[in-house]
Amino acid sequence: MDADGRNGNKRFHQRLAPPDRANNKVCYHWRAGRCNRHPCPFLHSELPPHQQQQSVAPDGGAVAKRNNVWRNPGTASAASGPPSKWGKGRGGGAVGRPPGRASDRICHYFLSGNCTYGENCRFLHSWFISDSFSLLTPLQGHQKAVSGIALPSGSDKLYSGSMDESVRAWDCQTGQCVGVINMGGEVGCMISEGPWLFIGVRNAVKAWNTQTATELSLDGPSGQVYSLVVGNEFLFAGTQNGRILAWKFSAVGNCFEPAAFFDGHQLSVVSLVVGAMRLYSSSMDNTIRVWDLATFQCIQTLTDHTSVVMSVLCWDQFLLSCSLDKTIKVWVTTESGNLEVTYTHTEEHGVLALCGMHDAQAKPILLCSCNDNSVCFYDLPSFSERGKIFSKEEVRAIQIGPGGLFFTGDATGRVDKLSSQCEELNSILHSLWDSLSSEDHTKTKRCAVREIFIQCV
Repeated sequence: MDADGRNGNKRFHQRLAPPDRANNKVCYHWRAGRCNRHPCPFLHSELPPHQQQQSVAPDGGAVAKRNNVWRNPGTASAASGPPSKWGKGRGGGAVGRPPGRASDRICHYFLSGNCTYGENCRFLHSWFISDSFSLLTPLQGHQKAVSGIALPSGSDKLYSGSMDESVRAWDCQTGQCVGVINMGGEVGCMISEGPWLFIGVRNAVKAWNTQTATELSLDGPSGQVYSLVVGNEFLFAGTQNGRILAWKFSAVGNCFEPAAFFDGHQLSVVSLVVGAMRLYSSSMDNTIRVWDLATFQCIQTLTDHTSVVMSVLCWDQFLLSCSLDKTIKVWVTTESGNLEVTYTHTEEHGVLALCGMHDAQAKPILLCSCNDNSVCFYDLPSFSERGKIFSKEEVRAIQIGPGGLFFTGDATGRVDKLSSQCEELNSILHSLWDSLSSEDHTKTKRCAVREIFIQCV
């Protein structure tokens, strides 16, 4: 056989040869439960703990190490601490992923609604690839992109804001639209905190208490409001001119009073998040700024991204950021108190939004929307891929709900309601079906259980 692979026989040679377990690499097909190589040249078991700490760079060399902390080549030096667990999963941090089989790929003609092969198509006709979640129902009514989704506490309504200048209220039980509010301008963002619904529009933030029906208009912003967040008893708004404004609620006057403003960004502020006593803001000027909420001063500017920083997210003691430069960066605080990149994950397309949730086993999952009209699901901190959602246009809004529910809103104006609990439910139902499908049960009982099983799944 041609062992050097010059004539295209390298893979065939490796498959026929005895497995070389000395490379200590775990088969990612085995991890996904679909390896069909016999024998497989990679391990079909996880590495022992003392071997899992070894890390190899994509070029085959050892990953650079400093202060006993592993870091990726080309990133900033990592903070001191134990070896990093970021990106240890299949495909984490890789520039590209191994091509999947045809049966693992979505038919793009199906997504656009014009596949002529129908059931005979060799590609999947589905809006998602995963056993961990399922699409429950689409909520259709908006005419333009959905820019915000909110679930106020104590309310049985879901609210969605759109660039079509409207906010729609949806009944959580029936999925029907029960109200449309004309905002008089494009909705740039929308969040909820307690019973309050906050809506970012041009030159103002609209506040509405869903329990008391109190309506307020918070003036001060100049231009469109693109981001909102509540933290440390303040409401923060990021605006088109790069300024961040803060209000504090006054129980005496039942109103929001101006508290401070933050200048520093050169372009629009598109994402805000609060962690401990810090406010993190990302902007179209390609930077992230860190603000001390005790002094309202900027204490650090992060410049590692090379394009618009679309979203920031706090997870555990880490800060995650995503950008149109096709990267997701993980930041950690060093001994000096500054943030530095400890891991960089690379996507094939620009990343638009980040959101975090937990699965049925309480494991953390990262949802990241990309501008190829998909939402990727990753386990944290390994960045092992859990699944993917597809849409006709890019998903700009993601909102986590109770009981494993989450919602996505795309640029067509469609809101999708999904559940992350289906994996556990399907496992229980399959066990029930298997136990009742044996010869010990009558045909009538089996038929009855089959109908229940189909309806539940």
